[in-house]
Amino acid sequence: MAETKQVMTVTDDTFTQTIEESDGLALVDFWAEWCGPCRIVGPVVEELAGDYADKGVKVGKVDVDENPRTASRFGIRSIPSILFFKDGAHVDTVVGAVPKSHLEKKIQEHL
Repeated sequence: MAETKQVMTVTDDTFTQTIEESDGLALVDFWAEWCGPCRIVGPVVEELAGDYADKGVKVGKVDVDENPRTASRFGIRSIPSILFFKDGAHVDTVVGAVPKSHLEKKIQEHL
């Protein structure tokens, strides 16, 4: 997937530096190219990245096929899985294709 201005491509090698060593709220979408529900959630995640960029929310995507260490480390068994990190700590998880409003509620809870 191409990286947009607000959405970072995160890998096994960059996850710690990009997400766990950062301040503030980060939303990370664990996905795969072949996953139908991921294709539904992907554009929603990109919209949220734009909507919350001015609030300092970082948004990243981890391709589970290309980055198995990170997926395994966080126990990703179903995709899409959206993990929320606050000041580098994993604080919440949403599994499956959910409406934008559900993800917005989670962002608001953790801001």
